[in-house]
Amino acid sequence: MTLPVLINPGGGSAGNDAADRVRAALDRAGIAAAIELVPGPKLAARATELAAGGARIIVAAGGDGTLSTVGGALAGTDCALGILPLGTLNHLARDLGISFDLNQAAAILAAGHRRRIDVAEVNGRSFVNNSAIGLYPLMVADRDGQQQRLGRSKKAAMLIAGLRTLITFHHHRLSLTINDGEHAMIDTPLLFVGNNIYRRTMPRTGYRDRLDDGRLSVTVARKAGRLGLARAMLASLFGRSSPDQLIELDNVTSLRVASRRSHLTVSCDGETVQLAPPLDYRIRPKALLVIGPASSLTPAASRVRARRASSTASRRSPTRSARRSPQG
Repeated sequence: MTLPVLINPGGGSAGNDAADRVRAALDRAGIAAAIELVPGPKLAARATELAAGGARIIVAAGGDGTLSTVGGALAGTDCALGILPLGTLNHLARDLGISFDLNQAAAILAAGHRRRIDVAEVNGRSFVNNSAIGLYPLMVADRDGQQQRLGRSKKAAMLIAGLRTLITFHHHRLSLTINDGEHAMIDTPLLFVGNNIYRRTMPRTGYRDRLDDGRLSVTVARKAGRLGLARAMLASLFGRSSPDQLIELDNVTSLRVASRRSHLTVSCDGETVQLAPPLDYRIRPKALLVIGPASSLTPAASRVRARRASSTASRRSPTRSARRSPQG
């Protein structure tokens, strides 16, 4: 079987030799591939076309934006998403336990283990990692503009964008409706919505233990002055956050965000869009079929389960353990 492989030439850190590197890795894994270079705006349509034509697996080679676009197009179908990470952060690949090394990622594709994960969406636009309103998407929009006009590196452009955004930024007043029930009015510099629960504590800040838990990770940053925002930004760069800076909402499966503004700048997996409120976020449980490692748990969750099992075993006496029937 020949796998269709979609590469966004302008996505992530693909580089001019992306197709050659991808083909070499797939050849080593014994996978026949039909590689296509598809610009970002056409990725969803091409993935939809391939799935409708009978493709059982579509491989996306790129960064989180590329994977999000192709994954969103495949959500709700029986066509699986294959992943070859070529991005800067590769959040989805990391949380699935897929190596950033192309040869190892290709070997996972060759093994062909399938599992289902959740997909989140806002006003019908899917995302596999996270979405945000406020400070962060404005920084991303500024960063992207600098890269297009001035050719700065992503990190340098983001630093400059952060400083410029802090100078001009104003808090958003948002009305939240949680799970079609509880209401709240907030003034905040940032509302974060994740596909499944993101860790907020060291040492794995920003990681997800599960991708099939059926919940949104919703965090609201408390109102702060520019100095407080600058401190919070620096803390986030080092993977730290203070409980008094953030409010986390529990057990959220849907969230409506209303605003008096005619449009809000919203980020979805590192891409920014202008959306008219209200914004309706929801989780789609196990909507996306992916090719990943054989374990049904993410690496972090596997370690947690192993530690718990070890701790439980150490507390049992040999006699009591012998009386227990085996557990599946």
